[in-house]
Amino acid sequence: MSALPFQPPGLLTVAEYTALPEDAEIRYELEEGVLVMSPSPITKHQKCLFRLGVQLERQLPEHLDFVLDNDLDLQLDEPGQPGFVRRPDLVVVTRAAVDRVERDGGLLRASEVVLVIEVISPGSRRRDTVTKHGEYADADIPHYWILDIDGCPALTACHRAGEFGYADASPATGMFTTDAPFPVQLDLEALT
Repeated sequence: MSALPFQPPGLLTVAEYTALPEDAEIRYELEEGVLVMSPSPITKHQKCLFRLGVQLERQLPEHLDFVLDNDLDLQLDEPGQPGFVRRPDLVVVTRAAVDRVERDGGLLRASEVVLVIEVISPGSRRRDTVTKHGEYADADIPHYWILDIDGCPALTACHRAGEFGYADASPATGMFTTDAPFPVQLDLEALT
């Protein structure tokens, strides 16, 4: 990611970020008050994300829903301070959160998230495995899955482990089965 050519003066709050005009051609996030952008995901990434959504949707408990590529307020800042807004590939949130955003507008909030999933793309490996790994843990998001589709698809499931942030499981390949944060079985090879 790099700074946008039209970077607003000063550091942005979440409210200022939310007030920016929408731009369908630019994907940007807010990183400690700095507006940053990234290239559009490659086709392989998007196909994987779609297939992942199809597998997840039929296994989600009734009170949960998922959203693709949507702004998420990490709630790491005090109001009026430089903010953090990420745009994860996929988030699993409560249906109440989706209803709130549809009814009132605004952003999804970290406190409403059950699971965040990032699919590693060329140029995002360090950001997904280090930067976002720390930010999502700091935001107290209970589960973070990192999906690496470079070669044989592998999923690293991370879960909150108290003051130490996330504990990371060994990367899973083939069939991934878990009971946390909800019972699910994913055919990782079918994602690519």
